[in-house]
Amino acid sequence: MCPTAAFQPTPTTNPFDALGLSQRFAALPAGLHHAVDADPVPDPVLLHFNRTVAQLIGLDPQAGQHELAAHYLSGNRLLPGSQPLASLYAGHQFGHFVSRLGDGRALLLGDVPGMHDERWELQLKGSGRTPYSRGGDGRAVLRSSLREYLCSEAMAGLGIPTTRALSLVASPLPVWRETQETAAIVLRVSPSFVRFGHFEAMYAHRQPDALRELADFMLRHHFPHWIDLPDRYERLLAETTRRTATLLAHWQAAGFTHGVMNTDNMSMLGLTLDYGPFGFMDHYEPGFVCNHSDESGRYAFDQQPDVAGWNLTRLAQALSPLISEEAGIAAISEYPARFAGAYIQRMSARLGLPAQREHARLILSMLELLHANQVDYTTFLRRLCHFDSTPAAPNAPLRDLFIDRAAFDAWADDYRAALRQTAPDDAQRSRAMLRVNPKYILRNHLAEQIIAAVRDHGDTHMLDAMVTVLQAPFDEHPQYEHWADPPPPGSQVMLSCSS
Repeated sequence: MCPTAAFQPTPTTNPFDALGLSQRFAALPAGLHHAVDADPVPDPVLLHFNRTVAQLIGLDPQAGQHELAAHYLSGNRLLPGSQPLASLYAGHQFGHFVSRLGDGRALLLGDVPGMHDERWELQLKGSGRTPYSRGGDGRAVLRSSLREYLCSEAMAGLGIPTTRALSLVASPLPVWRETQETAAIVLRVSPSFVRFGHFEAMYAHRQPDALRELADFMLRHHFPHWIDLPDRYERLLAETTRRTATLLAHWQAAGFTHGVMNTDNMSMLGLTLDYGPFGFMDHYEPGFVCNHSDESGRYAFDQQPDVAGWNLTRLAQALSPLISEEAGIAAISEYPARFAGAYIQRMSARLGLPAQREHARLILSMLELLHANQVDYTTFLRRLCHFDSTPAAPNAPLRDLFIDRAAFDAWADDYRAALRQTAPDDAQRSRAMLRVNPKYILRNHLAEQIIAAVRDHGDTHMLDAMVTVLQAPFDEHPQYEHWADPPPPGSQVMLSCSS
């Protein structure tokens, strides 16, 4: 496999030497991790290098042009200072507890300083077997790796908390899933990859000292101002609850479905973590399920907020050796109100209204109207930015999206009334709404086109362009106007956990 626009090697100073990797996770108890080397892949090819993320971690944005870049970014060569390890975690998978999961195809290389005194952890995904692979091959396929790479950038462009991706490397190494595919490795970047499941593992294995050390690790590196406080563990749980509520409000407002909200896929820092069978909704469907393995709809779009609350109760249970039952209940009991407030704030902004609970009825009636008329969620909200609040204005570009035009007219009257009470003039409101209602999302049918182009022809042109668009999804990008269109009939894609 070879991309059509190959990187030109630069045989000068090695930019990767300047990264300054260390490995803070290795200081945790040995039972939490194992040292593992990446399994080399043959003929690695760098398909994409994210210059934006490179700058975040203090890496030369031109590092992708280095002659050995594909080898460093695939794990074939160790990045200077790396101490690769795989970590142990547990998790509730579709509601069933598994006490030993862990990084079955991921390696934490270490952490590096960022631009603003923060630190970023670097992790290879798809780098081969680890002690936690449970009989698997430890690999990721090109298809799923492309999707994760693109969605990491899409979520960041939308302002949604997420892990990031520095690079995408492909190899002709055969990998078997439903059929034979080829391997790929994503180098992921995050402030932390610690999950609810890390704490669940220590709790399940009755290791209270390791549990405490892990909690102190999170406090020391992410909330150092709490480390000496007597209620530091209660604060940690409360902060994770707050961040999780904010994350879920972001997801619901964006029409994003994660697909596999197991506790081992939930970030302690409230980041979107582990992109598998995700999906942004096209037409508004509250019961949208993007994972064909989820036969019961446990992780459907409209179930996500409640699932997150359930997952937080599992985290509180895992932390129970460190906090009282009353403190745990108090921390997570704030979740419903925090989620509701954050969601109303996000949705009110998308409607050009101030965040007020009184707007909940208008938001709900809008969603019911979109569902009943099978209207594309993103298209509607983008066109709503140009809503004419003049009495009896036809608003044809919006109205034409609906089968039931009279129902739209009735909702539009309610919306006008809300605008008259609270919003500035149309021009000012429109400018504000255009900054929060994206024109572009990562639609599954477009991701499939990119996968086919790269897999079948080694063509990365659409991949390159899509990354540019997703990094600025609120801009017009007139040359890619067709990417804002809803998918053609019959092009919807259902995905599996191997996606």
